[in-house]
Amino acid sequence: MYQDLKGLFRRHAALRLDYAMTLQEKHKNLMEEVKKLRARRDDIVKNSQKDEGASNECKNWIGRIKVVEKEVRELEEKYNNEGKHSCRWVHCCSRYELSKDMAEKTEKVENLFKEGERWIEGTSVDKPLKLMRRKPPLGSEYMLPVHKVTEEKLVSFLRNEKIRRIGVWGITGSGKTTIMNNLMSNEDSTSMFETVILVTVLDYWGVKELQDDIMRQLKLDMEGSADMVEKSARILKELRTKKCLILLDNFERKFELDEILGIHDNQHSSKVVLVSRSRDIFNDMKADDLIHVERLSPDDAWIMFKEIVGGVIDQFPRIEEVARLVAKECDGLPLLIDTVARNLRNDRDYIHWKSELKQLRTWKNLQGMDEVLQSLECCYNRLDDATKDCFLYGALYPEECKIYVDHLLECWISEGFIHDTSSFRDARDAGHSRLRDLINVSFLVRTEDRKYVKMNKWPRILALKISSQNNHSKLLVKPSDRLQYSPQNKEWHEASHISLMDSQLQKLPETLDCANLLTLFLQRNKDLLDIPKMFFKSMRSLQVVDLYGTGIASLPSSLSKLVCLKALYLNSCFKLMKLPSGVKALKCLELLDIRGTKLDLLQVRSLIWLRCLRISFSNLPKVNHRKGTVSGFCSLEEFSICIDSSQQWIDIAEATTREVATLKKLTSLQFCFPNLDCLKLFVERSLVWKDNSSFTFQFTVGCQDSAHPPIFESVDYPIHNRLKLVDTEGTDEVFGKVLKETDVFGLIKHKQVSSLSDFGTDNMEKMLVCLIEGCDDIKVIIRSNGIREAVLRFLKDLYLRNLLNLVGIWQGHVPHGSLAQLTTLIFSKCPNLKKIFSKGLIQQLHDLQYLKVEECHQIEEIIMKSENRGLIGNALPRLKNLELVHLPRLRSILDDSFKWDWPSLDKIKISMCDKLKRLPFTDQSATKLRRIEGQKSWWEALEWEDQAYKQRLYLLFHPLLPSPT
Repeated sequence: MYQDLKGLFRRHAALRLDYAMTLQEKHKNLMEEVKKLRARRDDIVKNSQKDEGASNECKNWIGRIKVVEKEVRELEEKYNNEGKHSCRWVHCCSRYELSKDMAEKTEKVENLFKEGERWIEGTSVDKPLKLMRRKPPLGSEYMLPVHKVTEEKLVSFLRNEKIRRIGVWGITGSGKTTIMNNLMSNEDSTSMFETVILVTVLDYWGVKELQDDIMRQLKLDMEGSADMVEKSARILKELRTKKCLILLDNFERKFELDEILGIHDNQHSSKVVLVSRSRDIFNDMKADDLIHVERLSPDDAWIMFKEIVGGVIDQFPRIEEVARLVAKECDGLPLLIDTVARNLRNDRDYIHWKSELKQLRTWKNLQGMDEVLQSLECCYNRLDDATKDCFLYGALYPEECKIYVDHLLECWISEGFIHDTSSFRDARDAGHSRLRDLINVSFLVRTEDRKYVKMNKWPRILALKISSQNNHSKLLVKPSDRLQYSPQNKEWHEASHISLMDSQLQKLPETLDCANLLTLFLQRNKDLLDIPKMFFKSMRSLQVVDLYGTGIASLPSSLSKLVCLKALYLNSCFKLMKLPSGVKALKCLELLDIRGTKLDLLQVRSLIWLRCLRISFSNLPKVNHRKGTVSGFCSLEEFSICIDSSQQWIDIAEATTREVATLKKLTSLQFCFPNLDCLKLFVERSLVWKDNSSFTFQFTVGCQDSAHPPIFESVDYPIHNRLKLVDTEGTDEVFGKVLKETDVFGLIKHKQVSSLSDFGTDNMEKMLVCLIEGCDDIKVIIRSNGIREAVLRFLKDLYLRNLLNLVGIWQGHVPHGSLAQLTTLIFSKCPNLKKIFSKGLIQQLHDLQYLKVEECHQIEEIIMKSENRGLIGNALPRLKNLELVHLPRLRSILDDSFKWDWPSLDKIKISMCDKLKRLPFTDQSATKLRRIEGQKSWWEALEWEDQAYKQRLYLLFHPLLPSPT
């Protein structure tokens, strides 16, 4: 046995020595095999770009190569560090281990190389799935209006000498690559450049691959070009002699173009278009302008789907019915529409159509879906951990549901996704930053009402898929339209976040095991009248509970078990009149909303640690105001009290105002002052008003009027300070003090002012939104006699409604810069208004995008020639939407002597303007116009000089229903 062990040891030692002695050879062999593998991989990738794309199996092979390359780089680093060991024995051992690893890695590389033969020989399977984002472009017959508009905008940017880099962004499958391919053959773009090249940046590419592909397409000799600096110099040299347009598609990570590609600031002739799923990357890439490629509208999606499928839809009414549902489920993504429609092309099998619809709705075994989800998951993987959590949380809300931004941010804060903030205000700001990150990768989208966002179908599918695979963040979300019974107890037990909102739930389980549950959404279950006594007993980790709009009259005693609860929403529980006595055990509770309940504020007065409290006037004690009812909440940072026009509020308003003024930690206050004296009292006594620069407010002075909330509800963050004067009078000094800090201003039924200028134009420097309504004394908005400085230079939206004596916006000289940022201008029911754009005003409105004039019966011209003689150049260069409604005297939008291009106009609506007989366009103007709305009788009565142009515009015409008599 001794001899056997001795021989074994000698053979083992010899083997180790052999490995150690041949390290250099093993390293050389490994590098050669890796080089061969990379070459094969690149050949397969390029071939897949010409064909239908690579299969899932092929993509998996490419992914494994990426892993091996990383492992080889680590071995290379160890090899370069070899020889640093002072101990000879340690040196020999390390060489043996390294040499052995290299031999094993070489074998792994060789196996991958052999495995690649199947794709070199064209035996790839599962052809419809492609290498990411390499699908051939859709044919020109599918060049839909949204893509055509984007292409035209791109071309206009390319003509602009000041724009060198353009960023194009949008969600996976929205058609960005199609637009780039069409731009390659666009006559306008190709005529501007000697060379147009399109580079698709693959996920595994580094600087070398990007430079090599550009040099190859520029037909530059790459022999002898070894390093980045030399290649950069060669590219730059070529671009100095050749005007070139470089389109970089699938650009998902930062590259230093100035250094790597040689494209410097002084290189004006050549331009770059960067295409990415994420908007954020363009901040690093120094893009001069951005274009967002949006999803297709339902109409465009249906047109595209129907074109690809073929005539079978028109031949079979039953198929058309389900086809429309299939097209809708594709969520406006051209990539998915194309994949699904081609799979159903000329298919007459109704059962197959129904099966495809079911697969789309359940996102199972659906051809083409994997690519969409894979690409979206790439965006997800680039998010930081906290933003990933925020994204997954959005899937708790139903698909396409309007998500109230403030509610979403507060839940993020309560869940702990927002870190390192000392106040609610700081946490909200950080939350808005994360919200923008998710919007920038199209995981969330803004709605028209900017206080809401929504999560579209495919990002939500991704979130639910990721959640189902994550044991620490499992979502239980039930379809809101069909849920009548509570989920099984097992489902409750496994979930960390549960959403059963907008359902018909009537009962909840008596007891549950929910130790891991963090969020529970039960809002708007109107038939839920009772919560079992021990329902909350096991939910000790629960942090967010939302019972908004339920029919409950009380809360169970087990509520006191929620020792980690941070946010409790009870608003609009109109029957709720009782809380359990153990509510004081909720030591972590920071946010409480009891608006629209029958709770008395005294029932929650023990929660003195609350940081955010929202109540209604009805929550205050009914008989007499008790001193300390409000001031006892000494930790409050955000306080909101909703008031109706009740006379009882006036009786206790002064005492309540005094208490609110004592709150020292307030950063945000929503409050109604019934009269000027109460406002003065707060301004004079409140320390936070005087000392806290971050203090924000939503103030109403006068009779609370719920019919006028729009400007306070629909404006976008970061607008904080809002002031509404309702049925008040005069221009007291305190109005000016508050107005000076105001972003959004509403002046409603106000008396004894004839213009906004009466409040002092210097008090309106911060104003971004202004609504003036029902003020019979208002004759003009601004009187600028003697004023030389710009007025309302930051105002973005101006709404003028029911102003009986308004004759114009401006009186006097218009200082340069006044209204320079105005984007929205709306006139409604101003019966004495005769002129909209007085002399000099229209020249200031460079940013105006939306103009609406409605029921202003004296208006005869929109742009009056008498007021704008000598007008030079195109005014209103960014006007996109023009609406003219019920203007019985209107004869002209623009005098024929003015020749305008209307370069940005996208939509025009003309309704009940029977005297308007001509449109102010020619066949050379309004090239971006995509929609004309009006009554059919009005359209037929229009006068035309060019009948061919009339026919072209008719394609854009959408008739409105006849006006009511």
